[in-house]
Amino acid sequence: MKAKISTSLGDIIVRLYDETPLHRDNFVKLAKEGYYDGTIFHRVIKNFMIQGGDPDSKNPTPEGRYGTGGPDYTIEAEIKPGLYHKRGALAAARQGDEVNPERRSSGSQFYIVWGQTYNAGQMKQLSKQIEMQAQQQIFNQLVAENRAKIMELRRNRDQEGLMELQNDLVAQTQAIAAEQPSQGLTEAQQQIYSTTGGTPHLDGQYTVFGEVIEGLDIVGKIQEAATRPGDRPKEDIFMNVSIVEE
Repeated sequence: MKAKISTSLGDIIVRLYDETPLHRDNFVKLAKEGYYDGTIFHRVIKNFMIQGGDPDSKNPTPEGRYGTGGPDYTIEAEIKPGLYHKRGALAAARQGDEVNPERRSSGSQFYIVWGQTYNAGQMKQLSKQIEMQAQQQIFNQLVAENRAKIMELRRNRDQEGLMELQNDLVAQTQAIAAEQPSQGLTEAQQQIYSTTGGTPHLDGQYTVFGEVIEGLDIVGKIQEAATRPGDRPKEDIFMNVSIVEE
């Protein structure tokens, strides 16, 4: 299944992945309903990505801030190994882990990756950062599971007990991380991000459900757009989305 995102700067053709059927079918449904027609790319960050899909951005006002709109549902995460945030990847926006630990996707908002290419030294450093990020997530989960105990120690002003618990949680984090596969960049990721480019730090965090197969140059033009505070382009870039049946 393919979709055509017709913009005021040109057309972008994306292929929707069968590996992510919930996101594929939702995108097709909304596109056929005309849900995206007349909306804008409300968030554009050079060398990172372009984002749209907020229904509130239809008939935008000059002072409007967009990015919180959508249908009254979210979509279960379909974060799959091998579907990376390479340049041209189509992915679902979502709320952050602190309010959305299941990483459920927005019902309508999406982004297309631009990113950058990385040399060997940059990828080595990035791998280290990703591994540290994975350990931080484990630690945060353990803290959440022990929140009641932590609050009790704080109420009792038991600093020694808090320090002992912290050290124990750090040890547990390291033990859990050691049992898991390496969270650094795989050979496949290193190949992609050293040639095609993209945003590797988003892998495993957001659902990738398609990729650009035509019109990547249009994505490049959009991500170059001059923006105002809030990352909205100074000149609105509108879109219509239609489905190309196969």
